[in-house]
Amino acid sequence: MSYKASLIISVYDNIPFLRAVLDSLAYQTETNFEVIISEDAEHAELAQFVSSYPFRNDYQHLTQPDEGWRKEKALNNAIRAAKSDYLIFIDGDCVLHPRFIEYHLKMAGEKYILAGKRVKLNARLSDKILDDSKELLKMPSYLAKALFVRDGVRYIEEGFFISPDGPFGWIPKVRTLTHLTGSNMSFYRDAIECINGFDEDYILPAVGEDGDLTWRFNAAGYEHRSVRNLAVQYHLHHKEQWSDQSVNMAMMREKQGRNEYICKNGLKKL
Repeated sequence: MSYKASLIISVYDNIPFLRAVLDSLAYQTETNFEVIISEDAEHAELAQFVSSYPFRNDYQHLTQPDEGWRKEKALNNAIRAAKSDYLIFIDGDCVLHPRFIEYHLKMAGEKYILAGKRVKLNARLSDKILDDSKELLKMPSYLAKALFVRDGVRYIEEGFFISPDGPFGWIPKVRTLTHLTGSNMSFYRDAIECINGFDEDYILPAVGEDGDLTWRFNAAGYEHRSVRNLAVQYHLHHKEQWSDQSVNMAMMREKQGRNEYICKNGLKKL
């Protein structure tokens, strides 16, 4: 079968969150896509959940030994396994608006790297989705109320879909982005192959799956295009586990200094 897109979901071990993400796929207006669950580990419980989940789309579940942070390696494995030439990347804690995949495909272009953002839900709104996937369809009204009482919701302006054909269609056009967020981005396979995939030198969280790609795509001549308020994403609430990014940032600056936008430790080992 020919798919319009491969949806690559990065996961570790949170089954309730993954269930909510997968449940949101049932509401997608675009249905011609495959699902790739890219697990940076090989948990038996997660494998059992995936094998019993009632997928509506064809899917693959890719695993690798749990040897610390190796998300970039897992993503390269997913790229190799993808059966579509268009790749959409999300994280396993980000639930999708019904028109998410539709607009990643509508905005796609051979020289475009699409970049979106996400609204960070509070615990109350997250629990609504986790308890019943249909609550996802009520998120716009919940978020509209949260405009007046934020109650822990962050980046709330990112949570509203705005049709480009409606009276406020100018808003997505002016809300540009110059950097990637690894949980909401897409591009053609040729683009990521042009820079040799994700750089597996990054073995600590952050930077390697987004900031590093941003400058490398720029150096390769690709244009960043925003899908803010088009490809809308709801980030489920959980305790933030920020790590020191100084090591990754220093590594990235060294690679930038050498203009090493085609990484050596990526899809191919150069």
